[in-house]
Amino acid sequence: MKWTDDRSGNVEDRRGSGSGGAIVGGGLGTLIIAAIVFFLGGDPSSILSSGSMGSGGAATEQRQLNENELKIREFVEMVTAENEETWTKVFAENGLKYQPARVVLFENTTQSGCGTAQSAMGPFYCPADQTVYMDMSFFKELEQRFGAKVTEFSIAYVMAHEMGHHVQNLLGTLGETDKVRTSGNYSEAQVNKVSVATELQADFYAGLWAKQTDNRERILEPGDIQSAIDAAEAVGDDNIQKRSQGYVNQESFTHGSSAQRKEWFMKGYNTGDIRQGNTFNQLLSN
Repeated sequence: MKWTDDRSGNVEDRRGSGSGGAIVGGGLGTLIIAAIVFFLGGDPSSILSSGSMGSGGAATEQRQLNENELKIREFVEMVTAENEETWTKVFAENGLKYQPARVVLFENTTQSGCGTAQSAMGPFYCPADQTVYMDMSFFKELEQRFGAKVTEFSIAYVMAHEMGHHVQNLLGTLGETDKVRTSGNYSEAQVNKVSVATELQADFYAGLWAKQTDNRERILEPGDIQSAIDAAEAVGDDNIQKRSQGYVNQESFTHGSSAQRKEWFMKGYNTGDIRQGNTFNQLLSN
């Protein structure tokens, strides 16, 4: 992936700050934790609020970030800036105004508008404070346990997916899906289908971002799109279930299969058109 000269001021780096804190507990099972760790995106507030808070951890000593960590921050600032520029353009083309999200880099635990964030959750978007939270150790797990080769562009894909949830929040999509989830009027299987549609739309938005940003900045290098596809497939529900429990239960899917995640990312990339991303009509009509 080619770097640009753009940098965003909406990135906060909490790594090395010495902040300990409470962690989420409350009897979450191993398989649920595995799902939290390796699913990308979504609103974690229901999971966070359902767990009891453990005792506060002792604050760790502050430390200086090393050269590699500083480079990671600069990369995240660049990708955030390119998301801001692309989505500002897309919103303007549709008569809307884009409000940028914040990005927080952290390690171990930190506080979010949705509760206590921890590394085991993987990257996520919190609609309450319109912020993407990322502990970069997630990408080691993605590579070591789920077979995705991590590149700069696979990291950019994950960020773009989370920014896709921010787009959904601004457009009111997340508010509508939350009503479905909390209404009590739908079965678990129906709620799961809505969740899948939500996540696949975020994948579509990530592909759209890749296309439009490359059109503007020529950021893509050979192999970049394949690395994003590999990451998307690695966190498909079927792949995660096979690796964590040895079998696949399609009715319990909440993020979509590996094939679906690839399909919708590529649809966003191939069309570059936000009007083509209505996953809800296609998935919920079946």
